[in-house]
Amino acid sequence: MSNDAKCPVPHGANTTAESAAKTWWPNALNLDILHQHDTKTNPLGADFDYREELKKLDVDALKADLGNLLTDSQTWWPADWGHYGGLMIRLAWHSAGTYRTADGRGGAGSGSHRFAPLNSWPDNGNLDKARRLLWPIKKKYGNKISWADLMILAGNVAYESFGLKTFGFSFGRVDVWQPEKDIYWGSEREWLAPSDERYGNVEDPSTMENPLAAVQMGLIYVNPQGVNDQPDPLKTAGQIRETFARMAMNDEETVALTAGGHTVGKAHGNGRAENLGPAPEGAGIEEAGLGWMNHKTRGVGRDTVTSGIEGAWTTNPTVWDNGYFYQLFTYEWQLTKSPAGANQYEPVNIAESDMPVDVEDASIRVKPMMTDADMAMIKDPAYLEISKRFYADPAYFSEVFARAWFKLTHRDMGPKARYIGPEVPAEDLIWQDPIASGSTTYNVDALRSAIAASGLSVTELVTTAWDSARTFRGSDLRGGANGARIRLEPQVSWAGNEPERLTRVLSVLEPIAAAHGASLADAIVLAGNLGVEQAAAAAGVSVSVPFAPGRGDATQEQTDVESFEVLEPLHDGFRNWVKKDYLVTPEEMLLDRAQLMGLTATEMTVLLGGMRVLGTNHGGTKHGVLTDRVGQLSNDFFVNLTDMTYVWEPAGTNLYNMRNRNTGEVKFTATRADLVFGSNSILRAIVEVYAQDDNREKFVHDFVAAWTKVMNADRFDLAAN
Repeated sequence: MSNDAKCPVPHGANTTAESAAKTWWPNALNLDILHQHDTKTNPLGADFDYREELKKLDVDALKADLGNLLTDSQTWWPADWGHYGGLMIRLAWHSAGTYRTADGRGGAGSGSHRFAPLNSWPDNGNLDKARRLLWPIKKKYGNKISWADLMILAGNVAYESFGLKTFGFSFGRVDVWQPEKDIYWGSEREWLAPSDERYGNVEDPSTMENPLAAVQMGLIYVNPQGVNDQPDPLKTAGQIRETFARMAMNDEETVALTAGGHTVGKAHGNGRAENLGPAPEGAGIEEAGLGWMNHKTRGVGRDTVTSGIEGAWTTNPTVWDNGYFYQLFTYEWQLTKSPAGANQYEPVNIAESDMPVDVEDASIRVKPMMTDADMAMIKDPAYLEISKRFYADPAYFSEVFARAWFKLTHRDMGPKARYIGPEVPAEDLIWQDPIASGSTTYNVDALRSAIAASGLSVTELVTTAWDSARTFRGSDLRGGANGARIRLEPQVSWAGNEPERLTRVLSVLEPIAAAHGASLADAIVLAGNLGVEQAAAAAGVSVSVPFAPGRGDATQEQTDVESFEVLEPLHDGFRNWVKKDYLVTPEEMLLDRAQLMGLTATEMTVLLGGMRVLGTNHGGTKHGVLTDRVGQLSNDFFVNLTDMTYVWEPAGTNLYNMRNRNTGEVKFTATRADLVFGSNSILRAIVEVYAQDDNREKFVHDFVAAWTKVMNADRFDLAAN
C-alpha cells in the first residue's frame, strides 16, 4: 500500500480529550463549563478593557453609519423595500430573545449569536446575512464597539428609522470568543423536534422542562405555525404565555412585543425550502461562514426563504404605526399555506389599498399574512383585551412596546450601575433590581469590633454572609450581597436560608450596623470576613480578608418578589444541602451553581473544603465535615478525603460512611458532593494540592481570595469589576 494516501496529520481535530472521555464514560462529571472563556481564547488579550474603549466611541457617527446602512441595499442580499430595518430588528430580537429567567442564561450580553448552536438554529435562518451586512461598520469602529452591542444597537436604530421613539440604549456588552458551553438548550437531537419532548404534558404549557423557555429545539419562542405545526390560536396562546413569562414578560409586554415586532418587516417563504443549503456550521468551506445558501434558484429578494412563512403583517412595513392591529381587527382571517408550504392566515376580501407592496416592485400589491401566534392576540381573552386597548390608543402601545423592547434587549445586563452611554434612561426600573448607594465614610474597624463582641459564632457569621452572597449569578448579573435582600421577602423565608437562624443573626447585626452608620449589607459581609479571619487564626494562620464598604440596602418596594423567586437556591453543595431529591445529581447541581457564581474548578474546590471545616452545613449536619476541629480554617477536608486509611461505602440515598479499614469504625459521613472531589480525576488533582503538608497556608490564602470574589461579585462599582 502506498504511503502517499496517508493523512499527514493525526485524525481527530474536532475531538477534544474531554469529549472523547465523555464518549467512553458518559456519566463522568464534565468540568468543561468551569474552564470556558479562558483569557487565552480572547484575541484582544487579558488587559483589554472594553469600557475604556467605549469612551473613545463617537456614538453619533456610529448611529449615522447604521442609519445609512439600513437603506444601502446590497445586490448579494437585497433589502426588502430597500430597507434592512426588519432584518436588523430580527437580529437584535433573536440575539436577546434566548434569555430565560430560570437560570439567567442566554440573551444578548455576550455576542454569542455569532457561534454555534445559535448561529445555525433554524429560527435564526439568514441572520448570518444581517451580521455580514454589519461587518463593514464593525470593521470601521473596531474595538470601540462589541458585536454584542452592535447587534442590539442596529435593532434600536432600525426602529428609530421607522419612526418609533425608543426608550433608550446602554452599551457595555462584552463579546465572548467561543460558544457558551454552560447553556442547556434541551436534550433533543433533532431540530424542531415535536414539543412533546420537552413537556410533561404538551396540553399544559407549565410542564415545560426547566430551565427551558422556547417550545422546540431551534426556536427562539414558539412555533408560529401552531403547536407542533397544528394551527390552534388558543393552544398557541398558552405556549406564548408560558414562554414569555419564562423570559420575564407579562401579558401586556407579550402582546406589545408580538405586535411591535410584526409592525415592521416581513416573513420569507416564497420558494422551495429544499433548495437551501446547510446552516452556517454545516455549510461548505467555500461559503465563507454563510449558510442556507440557495444555488439552485434565485433565492433572494421576493424569492427568499427563511421561516417558510411568506408576507408582511402590515400595509406599510417600513413605518412604525398601528397597522398591525388595524389588519387584525379590520379583516377576517382564514387558514392557508405559504408557497413554501407553511401554515399561515390570509385576510378575506382585503381592500387593495390595505395590501403591502412587493419588496422589489412597488407597482405590485401582495396580500399580508398573520401567523397562529398573531391570531392568538385576538383569540385569547386576555390578549384580546390588551390588543383592543393598544388599537384604541396607539401612543400607549408605542410607549409599552418601547419599554418592553428595552427590557428585552437589556434584561441580561444586570443592574443599572453597569449601563454606559449617552442614551441610558434616567428612570430606575424595578426589573433592574435597584439599590441605593451605601455609605463609605463610617468607621470600618469600629463596626468590626462591635460585630466581634456580639457573641455570634464563626459558623453564624460565615453562613449568613455566604447565604447573602451566593444568590449572585453571572449569567444575568442578578442577586448577591449588595442590597441585603436576604432580610426581605422572598429571601428571608427561603428554606435554604434557614429562616430561624437567619432572623436571629440579622436581629443582632441590624442594630450594630445602624449604630455605626453602615448598611446592613456591609455589616453582613464584614461579619463573614471576620468569621473567616477568626477561623484562620484558630488554625494558626493570620490573614486579613479584603473589605470594600459601599453596599446599600434595598427596600421591599424595590424588590419584585415574583422576579426574585427564580433565584431561590434549591441546592447548595457548598453547604451540603439539596431541598429534595432531583434527577440531577448533587455534584452536577454544585457544578452549575459554581459556574453561575463565576468560580473556577480550583475556587470551587477550595471554597467547599473550607466551608466544610467551618461547620456551615445546612441544618448543622456533619456530612462532609471531615475534621475534628470544626471552626478552624484547616485543610483537614482534603487531608482526610485522600487518606487511604479509610474506605468509603454507601449508607443510604446520597449518603456514605468513611470507615477505618483496620478497625471498622465509622469516622465520618459524606455525600456525593463531597466524594466527587476524591473520585473525579481533575478535582482530585486539585484536592491533592491542598492536602499537602506544605500547602496549609496556601489553602487559607486561596480560600480568602475565592471568598472575597464571591462577596464582591455584585460590586460593579469596584475597579476590579
